Amino acid sequence: MNTSIDSRTLSSRDTTISIAIIGVLFFVFGFVTWVNAILIPYFKIACELTNFQSYLVAFAFYISYLVMSVPASLLLKKVGFKRGMMVGFFTMSLGAMIFIPAALSRAYLVFLTGLFTIGVGLAILQTAANPYITVLGPHDRAAQRISIMGICNKMAGILAPLLFAAAILRPTDSDLFKQLPTMEPSVRAAALDALIRRVIVPYSVVSVVLMGLGLLIWRSPLPEIDTEQESDDLAIANADKTSILQFPQAVLGAVAIFFHVGAQVVAIDTVIGYATSMGLSILEAKVFPSYILTATITGYIIGISAIPKWIRQVNAFRICTFLGLIFSLLLLTTSGRVTLLGHTTDISLWFLISLGLANSLIWAGIWPLALDGLGRFTKVGASLLIMGLCGNALMPLVYGHFADVYGTKLAYWLLPVCYSYLIFYAGYGHTIRRW
Repeated sequence: MNTSIDSRTLSSRDTTISIAIIGVLFFVFGFVTWVNAILIPYFKIACELTNFQSYLVAFAFYISYLVMSVPASLLLKKVGFKRGMMVGFFTMSLGAMIFIPAALSRAYLVFLTGLFTIGVGLAILQTAANPYITVLGPHDRAAQRISIMGICNKMAGILAPLLFAAAILRPTDSDLFKQLPTMEPSVRAAALDALIRRVIVPYSVVSVVLMGLGLLIWRSPLPEIDTEQESDDLAIANADKTSILQFPQAVLGAVAIFFHVGAQVVAIDTVIGYATSMGLSILEAKVFPSYILTATITGYIIGISAIPKWIRQVNAFRICTFLGLIFSLLLLTTSGRVTLLGHTTDISLWFLISLGLANSLIWAGIWPLALDGLGRFTKVGASLLIMGLCGNALMPLVYGHFADVYGTKLAYWLLPVCYSYLIFYAGYGHTIRRW
């Protein structure tokens, strides 16, 4: 039996400590998620994969959100937030440990199983942490709190590939990669076995750290917050509700999450390819994802400073969706060489990078609006929103298909579609209470 409390009864000190603990969770989310950017090319070489096979890293990781979100909400209802978070960390620890037999056998399918298991644990953590931080304090400051979590997430995203690359890559690897195709089969197999086994130590460390974090969360002072508190009016309004699908703001919000994360991952994962299509080298283009993340962090800082003192969080959400539409249309309709930050490239590339700013406060805007008025359906509503994260798995594949057919630039017509829906949700969709 879990003893839950109303978040409004927490002292300022307890609220600050709780936000700090959840901030650590979001840093872990970012670290484990963004390391995939290194794993994709690394597995491609070490497991001798095609491009399509290598992108199954992202698919296996993110599709777990679609599969596990509803079971995660049922788990949280049964055991509460703290124990649920502990289970999430333990599950991620197991997934990281699976990398050991995968590396010893150089079996890509086993690696994908490990990644899926890590994703399952993250789905549980995300289902718990996002509604938790949403209700942990005044409703009109929810976007501000989520922006702080976003900074933790994106800072980890900047650090994770650098740290992981330092752990598994060697200065002589460039020569090794060039020599692999010309090696005798037995020599190449031995070299690839040695290469893939470099992940054993870092993932063993990750597994132990995740297990330790699960124990720390269990023993932490994190309060068990009642996210299902209903006022008398809300209880009356929800009296006839039997399913989360009867809440349009939540269902439409899940679709908004799908389009938002899809647009965000398309921008970040394709920017290097778009830059190289203009003649830039990969060595020069590799910094552009960092520019997008820096723009996103800038947006978070603006949100933290301005919401709700200078602007309501729903208006910040609306501004960001309009910026996304404008930047994506400019990306598609402009051309011309410019020099910026030492790079001479087409101006459209910088509008793609600017989407980092536009995307910054959209996630933070969707959650409070989608969960508003759900009462006892809050945990299930959160799981529905987390299901929308499968946009990370599916939208890049859609972009890739259109890029093959129409070219890398025209394929970005996918983005205005995403932002048009987000504009609808920010302006009207979130206000719908009955179908």
